Amino acid sequence: MKIALKYYGLTLLWALFIFILCSIKMGNVGHSPLFFPGFDKITHCGLFFVLVVLYCTGYIKKRGPANLNLAICVIIIIAAFIYGGTIELLQAYVFTWRSGEWSDLFADTLGASMAIFSVYLTLLAIKNVKA
Repeated sequence: MKIALKYYGLTLLWALFIFILCSIKMGNVGHSPLFFPGFDKITHCGLFFVLVVLYCTGYIKKRGPANLNLAICVIIIIAAFIYGGTIELLQAYVFTWRSGEWSDLFADTLGASMAIFSVYLTLLAIKNVKA
């Protein structure tokens, strides 16, 4: 088990951070003048962007950059979608002080997709660089 999770420590910590952040009572933080409409969606997008980049980093360290193919990228996006969906369902039915929203799940998936695109594009650019 320890060997299987060797490269995913930061990913697991970040996933736990997201879970804690999405499960605690925030009070009237969303109504603060420091935040603008849509700030919540940008936060969801950014959190899942970082989550997927960290996961891809661990995957590349464990298996090498050549093994991060399109099928694996789709699986990673689906896993992020399921994690985001689980959090939204928990917010809707368990953490009743929070609200589960489809738009949050869309922002989560968008952030994950942006991360996969960025990582995959970077890997392609590194692979095709001329020395």
